[in-house]
Amino acid sequence: MSPTIRIALVIAQALLNGLACTPPNPTPQNRRYHTEEMYILQIAPLIFKCHQILVYLTAFLETLHYTLSLFPSTQLPIPTLCPSSTPLSLTPSFALGFLAVALGTYIRLDCFATLGPLFTFDLSTHPHHKLVTNRFYSYVRHPAYTGSLLLVFGLAFSHLTKGAFWVECGNLGGSVSSSVSGSVSVSSSGSGLSASGTGGGSGLLGGARAIAVWGVWWAWTLCVGVSRADAEDRQMRVMFKEEWERYARAVPWWFFPGVI
Repeated sequence: MSPTIRIALVIAQALLNGLACTPPNPTPQNRRYHTEEMYILQIAPLIFKCHQILVYLTAFLETLHYTLSLFPSTQLPIPTLCPSSTPLSLTPSFALGFLAVALGTYIRLDCFATLGPLFTFDLSTHPHHKLVTNRFYSYVRHPAYTGSLLLVFGLAFSHLTKGAFWVECGNLGGSVSSSVSGSVSVSSSGSGLSASGTGGGSGLLGGARAIAVWGVWWAWTLCVGVSRADAEDRQMRVMFKEEWERYARAVPWWFFPGVI
């Protein structure tokens, strides 16, 4: 039952991520601002699209692996992607990651609805712009980025920890050894985190590779959030003056109350 539940959650997670990463409104190009930031940070909407494709691909490959495990006599080369034909099991790290993605998606969709036409993926102003201070905006000034950080945390915990497809599988028919000295290889039914907190499996992203991908992914997302939050604050200060100052004093945090 655990592999079946995992596959259902993998598909649900991919769909939730798709909703959270789909722009609710087109960007009015003539009203964009903060276009001088580093190019690697400007392309956040493009990265979101790539992010969606990778998550959908992961869901497809896991579902394919699970389906083929139900028919072990099927003579196809696809199962060589995984050293074991046993379907991947639901692990505590995956469950935690799923909950983080679900929460991040809920926060982002609530922000989409709260801001309505004001919400665009590229920073821009609206002819009837107003300062929104209700819903999640009454707790932090940039809750949509809170949602994004939760998405990255959740996806990394789901797919870059022990027992995940890219950690246990993804060899593309070859043998990829673990990059972490002393890490313990596990079967596809592994049930949680390794001592290092990330996958120690034999797959494409086993061991240190998982740590590297997770670190770069998190650092980039945080840099985008900080760069944009600062730019939005400066723009809102210009547009709303005293109203903005009162709001900033009442809600001093960007993403997580009491943290940042």
